[in-house]
Amino acid sequence: MLARMSTLFLRTLREDPAEAEVASHKLLIRAGYIRRAAPGIYTWLPLGLRVLRNVEHIIRTEMDSIGAQEVSFPALLPREPYEATNRWTEYGDGIFRLKDRKDADYLLGPTHEEMFTLLVKDMYSSYKDLPLSLYQIQTKYRDEARPRAGLLRGREFTMKDSYSFDIDEAGLEASYQAHRNAYVRIFDQLGFDYAIVKATAGAMGGSKSEEFLAKADVGEDTYVRCTHCDYAANVEAVAVRTPEAGTVEGLTAAHVEDTPATPTIESLVALLNEQHPRSDRPWAAGDTLKNVLLTLKHPDGTTEPLAIGLPGDREVDTKRLEGQLEPIEVAPMTDEELRKHPELVKGYIGPEALGEESRSGVRYLVDPRVVTGTSWVTGANEPGRHVLDLVAGRDFTPDGTIEAADVRDGDACPNCTEGTLETAKGIEMGHVFQLGKKYAEALGLQVLDVNGKLQTVTMGSYGVGVTRAVAAVAEGTLDEIGLCWPRNIAPYDLHLVATGKDQVVFDTAARLAGELSAEGLDVLLDDREKVSPGVKFKDAELIGVPTIVTIGRGLADGVIEVKDRRSGEKTDVAVGDVVAHLTALVRG
Repeated sequence: MLARMSTLFLRTLREDPAEAEVASHKLLIRAGYIRRAAPGIYTWLPLGLRVLRNVEHIIRTEMDSIGAQEVSFPALLPREPYEATNRWTEYGDGIFRLKDRKDADYLLGPTHEEMFTLLVKDMYSSYKDLPLSLYQIQTKYRDEARPRAGLLRGREFTMKDSYSFDIDEAGLEASYQAHRNAYVRIFDQLGFDYAIVKATAGAMGGSKSEEFLAKADVGEDTYVRCTHCDYAANVEAVAVRTPEAGTVEGLTAAHVEDTPATPTIESLVALLNEQHPRSDRPWAAGDTLKNVLLTLKHPDGTTEPLAIGLPGDREVDTKRLEGQLEPIEVAPMTDEELRKHPELVKGYIGPEALGEESRSGVRYLVDPRVVTGTSWVTGANEPGRHVLDLVAGRDFTPDGTIEAADVRDGDACPNCTEGTLETAKGIEMGHVFQLGKKYAEALGLQVLDVNGKLQTVTMGSYGVGVTRAVAAVAEGTLDEIGLCWPRNIAPYDLHLVATGKDQVVFDTAARLAGELSAEGLDVLLDDREKVSPGVKFKDAELIGVPTIVTIGRGLADGVIEVKDRRSGEKTDVAVGDVVAHLTALVRG
C-alpha cells in the first residue's frame, strides 16, 4: 500500500495544543493522528486509524487463537436488561441515558455483560454447547466527570470485551487461564513495559481478578510490588498484613485525660510526649486511632454517614475505599452533615460514640490493624479530652473492618515475610476476572447438565482498552522529538522522504515507493514539492514510522540513506540494493 503526503489527509502542528496534558496526547494531535471533537471525544484521522486497526489485528489474532468467536452488539441498548441486574441504578451518573420518541429508556453501552448473557441464553440450552467464548471490539460510552489525558480517559472509546461461558468452576478456571495467556501474548506485542497485578472486580462482581497495567508515570492507577517476591497488586486490592489478635487480660484500664488544643494528630502526639511520656519509647502518630467521618453517596441518590478508624499515621485513600464500596461514591463529611450528629465532637471523636448500636448510629469500620488486644489513644468525645489505653475488643467493638488506609513504600508485603512494598504508577490496559454466576442468575442463563438437570452457567469477563492501547504504546515509546512506533503497530512500514529540487530525486523516490509497495510493504512517500527538507525531516520524526528513507543528495553518489527512527542510526545503501535491503529489514 502506498500513500503520498501530497494528498494524505494530514496537517502536522509545531506547537502543543492547549488542551493536551500528557506527551502522548500532545504528539498524537500534533502528528495528525487524532483531533478533538469534544471533551473526551476524538476523531480518528487516517494515520491514527491505521494504528488503531493494527492494534485490533493483534487482539483479534490472539482471541481467535483460543477459539473465541467475534460478534458485534449495538451501542444503543434498552434499559430492561440493566434493570434486571440493577446496573441501571448502580451506574448512577456514569452512563449516557436517553429516551426515544415513545419515551422508552435507553443507554449508550458502557459494557455488555447483560447483552452477551441474553444472547447465549437465547441460543444455547445444553452443557454440550459449552465451553463458549465470545468477544467483540466495539465503541463504548461512559460519562466521565473529568475526561483527561486524551485517549487515556475518554467518554467514547473502543474496547475489546469477551466473555466465557462454562458449566462449572473447573471450566471457568480453564477459560480464565486461556484468556490470561492470550493477554500476555497481546501485551508482549504492543511494545510497552507492563505489570500483571491482583485487582478487585468492583461493580462487575466476581472473584479472581487481575489487571494488566502499562508502566507509566502518567498513569492514574497506583500499584505495589514486593521487593522480594513476585507479589503485585493494585492498591485497591492490597490486603495489609495484620497483627495477631492479643489478649485483653491485664492491660491497663482506659483513662480519660485533658488534652486541650489538640485537634490534630501532630498536636496530640506532642502533648502526650510532654505530659504523659511512655517509659519504653516516645509516643508516635501510629499509637493514635484517627476516626474519619465520610458521607457515602449511593447510585440512587441516597446518602449515609460512615466513620473509618485507622492508625493516626495513615490517611484514608478515597480511591482505594471506593474500590471496596463500588459503585458507591465517597466524600468527606461536611460541617453541615456533622451537625446532624451532635454527639460527635469534631477533632475529638472516639469509638464509643460510633457504631450502628451507638447513639450516633454512624456505622464504624476500622483498619485491619485495629485488632483485639491493641491499645490506642483516641478521642473521648469531649472537647479537649482524649482517652488513653483504649483497647479494641475490650472497650469498643467496631461494626467491621475495611481496607481504606493509604498504602506506602516500605509497608510489609502481605505475601512474604522478607519483602516490603514499593509503589508505582500504571495505565490500566486490560482486566480479566471470574464473574461467576452473578449475571447468569439475574438473567436466567441455565443449561441442562449431563443428568438432564438445569444448571446456572458460570462466566468470566475479559477486557482490553483498544484506543487506550494506542495512547499507552505512544506514551511508552515516544521521545523528545516525536512518536516512535513499534513496527507491528506503526501506520506504515517505511517513510520515504524526497528532498531537494531535482526531478530525478522525486522520480526515483516514486519508483522505489512503487516497487516496495509491490513487495507488500506499506509505504508513506513524502512527495511534497516546495516543502523544505527541514520541514519534511521534522514531520518524519514527529509521525514516528520506524524506518525513514531519505532520497536526496546521496543519490548523486548512488546511495540512499536509511535511518532507524528509534536509535537514530543511519546507513547508506546502494540504490540498486535498497528495495531488497528494506524488504528484508521490514520482514525481519
